[in-house]
Amino acid sequence: MTLQDVLNGPLGVSFVLGLAQVMPPRLGHRLAARLAGIYAGFKHLPSVQAVRANQWVVAGGGLSAAHLAELTWDVFQSTAHCFYDYYHNLNNSRATLALVELDPTFQRLIEQSHTGHSGVLLVNLHVSNFDLFGRAATLSGLSLQVLSYARPPAGYRMQNRIRNLEGMLVTPISIESMRQALHRMQAGGAVVTGIDRPMDSEKNCRPLFFGRPSCLPTGYVRLALKAGVPVVVVSGQTLSDGHYRLMTFDPIHMQPYQDKTEELLQNAQTVLAVIEGIIRQAPEQWAMFYPVWPEVLLEIPS
Repeated sequence: MTLQDVLNGPLGVSFVLGLAQVMPPRLGHRLAARLAGIYAGFKHLPSVQAVRANQWVVAGGGLSAAHLAELTWDVFQSTAHCFYDYYHNLNNSRATLALVELDPTFQRLIEQSHTGHSGVLLVNLHVSNFDLFGRAATLSGLSLQVLSYARPPAGYRMQNRIRNLEGMLVTPISIESMRQALHRMQAGGAVVTGIDRPMDSEKNCRPLFFGRPSCLPTGYVRLALKAGVPVVVVSGQTLSDGHYRLMTFDPIHMQPYQDKTEELLQNAQTVLAVIEGIIRQAPEQWAMFYPVWPEVLLEIPS
């Protein structure tokens, strides 16, 4: 068992959760930053290698080893800060809502969801404090089904149980959960799924992302077309004062194509163009610990 296995398993999640809940913010943030810096130094860990490769592509390549190490350190620092805030306020709804500012675009989304007239497929990415955003959105009145990673390991299942909240139904992707999501959207409800975690994909279905063919999923395109609903990108950012902002972007209507592979690629790339802009604004807030472009692992400086 590796260090990464321990940290991502039930023991690691329980340890981080317990520590964050008993530590006051000033001390908690400081300790989180210290531990993140140590972790980022273990370049042999798959998650650290993945962050290095992903940041290399976002920056356009050509980075020095020192600059790449600094970017990687920034990602883990940002993530540790977000983890602390999420876990520390897990049982404090008032504090959670005080930390997250809802942009007017997101407030309109909540209002529209209450009418039950317009289903929507929300897509998000792993930026800033995405778990805290989900909790704040649900506490603010947005009822939704979450399509999460299929066949989750034990640590991930534990995190899903933590994420469960009245109004939020977390369902690992399966035939049944996809059917449930389809019915929910057709009835005017909201479904959300992440789209920046890489997965095994066919060689001819690798959407361009930051100018390179990626291993990102495209199944949400088919789901939105089948449900007849638009795709809306949901994202957030960490603000300079330590608070967070949650927002949505303009609805994107999926376009049908005769060629089904082209249909997936073109529509996914339209959505990913929005995602690129979000990541470029604050690349250190993109917490993706799996290689979106596996071949890049061989290109980056040691």
